[in-house]
Amino acid sequence: MAAHLLRNSAKSWLLNSCRQFIIREQQLKRCLHLTPCLDKNVSFNLSDIGEGIREVTVKEWFVKVGDTVEQFDNLCEVQSDKASVTITSRYDGTITKIHHKIDEIALVGKPLLDFDVKDEEDGDDSSSDDSSSSSGSSSSSSTSSGDVEESTAPVSEGRVIIPATPSVRRLAKEHKLDLAQVPPTGKNGRVLKGDILEYLGQVPKGTNVPHPTIANKPEKSVAPAVSAPPADRVEVLKGVRKAMLKSMSESLKIPHFAYSDEIDMSNLVQFRNQLQAAAKENGVPKLTFMPFCIKAASIALSKFPIVNSSLDLANESIIYKGAHNISVAIDTPQGLVVPNIKNCQAKSVIEIARDLNTLVERGRTGSLTPTDFADGTFSLSNIGVVGGTYTHPCIMAPQVAIGAMGRTKAVPRFNDKDEIVKAHIMSVSWSADHRVIDGVTMASFSNVWKQHLEQPALFLLQ
Repeated sequence: MAAHLLRNSAKSWLLNSCRQFIIREQQLKRCLHLTPCLDKNVSFNLSDIGEGIREVTVKEWFVKVGDTVEQFDNLCEVQSDKASVTITSRYDGTITKIHHKIDEIALVGKPLLDFDVKDEEDGDDSSSDDSSSSSGSSSSSSTSSGDVEESTAPVSEGRVIIPATPSVRRLAKEHKLDLAQVPPTGKNGRVLKGDILEYLGQVPKGTNVPHPTIANKPEKSVAPAVSAPPADRVEVLKGVRKAMLKSMSESLKIPHFAYSDEIDMSNLVQFRNQLQAAAKENGVPKLTFMPFCIKAASIALSKFPIVNSSLDLANESIIYKGAHNISVAIDTPQGLVVPNIKNCQAKSVIEIARDLNTLVERGRTGSLTPTDFADGTFSLSNIGVVGGTYTHPCIMAPQVAIGAMGRTKAVPRFNDKDEIVKAHIMSVSWSADHRVIDGVTMASFSNVWKQHLEQPALFLLQ
């Protein structure tokens, strides 16, 4: 009997010891889950800046390694094939690495630089410890040796605790967000501020990527320059030239046909001179011929809307554009760019002149934005400012027509009385997509455009 009691007592002691060991082990695991090591080194990726841009050239850095920055501070200026964009910070922290030198190519979705992100560790750790304590006390009464499972996330009173700093929790609370719904990118499932901003759609997806641990890769070797004269020089296409390669490759897929004519600008020369003073009072220091050419094109587009269309090859259909967003070629220090003036059909000559001057100035200072290039429907190019008369302009897909004006020259002409008079003659060259526009349509369009330039009083009817 004594031996039986001794065996039962020993068995009870052993079970209690095992149960206490399992409880302590589970509590230790929960504490470890609640205090994950913060991975504060975050890669700042180049966001999508629109217009199908996939790469940019870094033109200027406003920060260096070791600098401390705050959200919305300027980091760098990048130049795409169309516009210059200033990139601002999404984090508060310290710059630990810059991935690109000036004039190097940066790809959308790839790291620009790395941050050591500021984190409120003390407050977070204390809250984690509190949660750990409550977790341990609540589980001690309900855990048995037969139902112990290894946890993959911290649990408090049956509720999953999402690792996040107090500032991130405060941001989630302000937007009434459940952190469990936000995909985390921090180490050990930690939700970062950038994760919430991506979830809310305030920043493009894919830009908040945790800093990967990668072995240092050797730099690509550069072929030595040929020393023997004369030396060839290899230059990688970038910026405007690379954009020209892509756009002209697409342009050459279009079956072009050309149409040319001459316009007597003599009346417009006088008409413009009469408007110079009024134009200056309305914010246009110098009124050129170009705003008249743009407005005349818009009037002609209203009469021949197919010239203001695009071709949908996949569905074998034509898309008629409602707005007259007329693209204008501008020579800039970066090369020839083609932004557009929006809604010319609703603007006067003076309003178009103001918009044109703004685009020219921003082009010269490299401050054009992707919006300035978006949604162009028809193009005009003034090669006359450089020289020449006739040309064969290339259509900018998906547009279906383009015009190029030559230099206006004073030449002798016969008037209605067969007298030789001085005339100001400008040549124009049109190119059209022969898949949707025939020769008669293009000639008729040109005649309406020509009529308004030769009889500028007609502008008063618009």
